[in-house]
Amino acid sequence: MQIDPSQHSGADNYKLLSNLVVPRPIAWVSSLGEHGLVNLAPFSFFNAVSAAPMYVMFSVMQNESGAPKDTERNVRARKEFVVNLVTEDLLDAMNLSAADFPPDISEAEAAGLHCAPSVKIATPRIAEAKVSLECALYSEQPLGHYTMFIGEVVMFHIADELLGPRLRVNGFAPLGRMGSPSQYCRTTDAFNTARISYAQWLEKNAANPANPQAGER
Repeated sequence: MQIDPSQHSGADNYKLLSNLVVPRPIAWVSSLGEHGLVNLAPFSFFNAVSAAPMYVMFSVMQNESGAPKDTERNVRARKEFVVNLVTEDLLDAMNLSAADFPPDISEAEAAGLHCAPSVKIATPRIAEAKVSLECALYSEQPLGHYTMFIGEVVMFHIADELLGPRLRVNGFAPLGRMGSPSQYCRTTDAFNTARISYAQWLEKNAANPANPQAGER
């Protein structure tokens, strides 16, 4: 079946995209409001986009009235944010923070969470999170009803038990976002597969004369 998104509604297109591009990591973004109130909200249109410089992005949809959400206003004003990553023990708190709280109520407080100071930015991180990334805003890009923010990671906070020798991360199992409206997945069922080089592929196929591409180059 072929589906042309231009022939469907925005709601239907969102349904398709969010159910097909899965699993998605979750950015649990803390930001500071005008009077220093800590805002906290999850976003699954999120990923790493560069390691040198070290950039991550997340995308915020406008609210139903077409106005920017608290996170968008705060990040634009403060030029910084923290991405806290969500493990299964924080699922209920993360889910609560997705509710449409008014700007004068902190989702972190409502969820019974504790804030911890950041090192290089003023916006606090969530103390209960095993991993938090302090980010300085690099750029923002309007994308229709969304705004994409790109931030440079200026500091990592990682639970001691997750770090092994040479900064190897062990045992970290953040939740992933699946389809709408409320599907999530665990990332504990992982496996390894060795990446092969082009030279290895040539060697393997040279021993198989039945492969018409072997030796063509």
